[in-house]
Amino acid sequence: MLNFKDFGHPSEFWEYFEKVSKIPRCSEHEEKIRSFIKQESERLGYKNKIDSIGNLVINIPAKSKQTLNCVLQCHMDMVCEKNESIIHDFSKDPLKLKIKEIENENWLTAEGTTLGADNGVGICYMLSLMNKIQKGELSFESLGLDLLFTVDEEQGLRGAFGIEKSFLEGDFLINLDSEEDDAVTIGCAGGLVHFIEIKKETINLNLQDEKFVPTRIFISGLLGGHSGVDIHLGRGNALKIIGQLLWKLNEKYSIHISSINGGNRTNAIPREASTIFYIEKNKSSEILEFIDELFREIKLIFNGIEPNLELTIEKLENYSNVNVLSKKIQNNLLNIMYIIPTGPDSMHPQIKDLVFTSSNFGTITTRNDDIEIKISQRSLSEYFKNVIWEKVEALFKFSDLEIKIIKDSDYPGWTPNFQSKLLKYYKEVYREIFNKDINIKAIHAGLECGILKKKFPQMEMISIGPTTEGAHSPDEKLKIESVEKVWKLIISLLKKIS
Repeated sequence: MLNFKDFGHPSEFWEYFEKVSKIPRCSEHEEKIRSFIKQESERLGYKNKIDSIGNLVINIPAKSKQTLNCVLQCHMDMVCEKNESIIHDFSKDPLKLKIKEIENENWLTAEGTTLGADNGVGICYMLSLMNKIQKGELSFESLGLDLLFTVDEEQGLRGAFGIEKSFLEGDFLINLDSEEDDAVTIGCAGGLVHFIEIKKETINLNLQDEKFVPTRIFISGLLGGHSGVDIHLGRGNALKIIGQLLWKLNEKYSIHISSINGGNRTNAIPREASTIFYIEKNKSSEILEFIDELFREIKLIFNGIEPNLELTIEKLENYSNVNVLSKKIQNNLLNIMYIIPTGPDSMHPQIKDLVFTSSNFGTITTRNDDIEIKISQRSLSEYFKNVIWEKVEALFKFSDLEIKIIKDSDYPGWTPNFQSKLLKYYKEVYREIFNKDINIKAIHAGLECGILKKKFPQMEMISIGPTTEGAHSPDEKLKIESVEKVWKLIISLLKKIS
């Protein structure tokens, strides 16, 4: 059992983090975490309100006559990802927290699952703030605070999209969803998410003469990560790897695909993928050798990047599903998987190392009547966000497949404002505390600030947070020391504003 008392200040943060880690909060299932936050606000004597889609606001009035109002904001949902080998039910099981030491620094992580620091840290900062103000340990004089907790951020920022203008007001907004304690984010990419449903055509494979052997390939061990923040790191996409293997197999041998499945979310780089297909029995040894050879070649591009990338091949003794894809569907589907863009498309012409436009082939699922593909695009430009999607759309239109395209979400970017007072204040408090300048950045991920800025143009906004790594993957971890660092910055910033 972890001793959270040793984790530093504020102690309330770690007490809340332990509690929050036991509460289910996958996207679209925020009822229990919202209820916990609401009850905590009422216990401490603060008013709250919930809008029609489940966003929650807690109002903390100014101690004296209010002259300014500041909104602190985070999202309640988390990405629920786990390794296939881990038994964990996100709808009821508490996260298993543990400390990991890396280069003499302590990090908090979870066993085989996402940690939920994205955006559990925001929840816990805001609950701690509420707690300390109620106890009289903090006061911001004439500054009123609204604590905004949004729903369903991870699936297209839907909570932010659903906020009515009358639900919120303020002069400043501090988003607590960033991942570097020595940086402040003032801009982000916009994004598009589409679901493509490909109508299935199947044939029955005759297994009477035992000519075919059912075989499963499983790609695993990839790092995955955030499909915006980590998209430029050269990490493997399990769907692209398995697509490449199958395309080459399909060109050289007679194979019959039963299913292809992989990836869980459009905002996570797929770490695992599997396929079940039939191969000719009299060529099975040759085919398996060919697969091994292909995989050795593919691994070369990931040397030093994906040390745990693995290929598992197994013959299935008791597999009896004789429905396989028709050759037309199989050939066209594999062409799409082989060609579909994923990863960075272009880099920012002025900001070093910032991805300008990217695409992520996020999931593929074989269902009874169709094959569903989910894909997302991001860009710092609305124009190029649409261009990269249009190229994907054109690929599907060329394929001669019966498809249905569903736009799941389309969210705007956030244009940097280098002249804002809020940014000026944050730069000042960072220098006062640490005697050096803060890094100012824009990111290739989507933040709710883009939507909120469009709805509330009068608000000046920044995004900050403690150092976390591996978001949206089971490798997610929170640098323990950075929590106190950002807490000091939040308090100093609010005092400067007030």
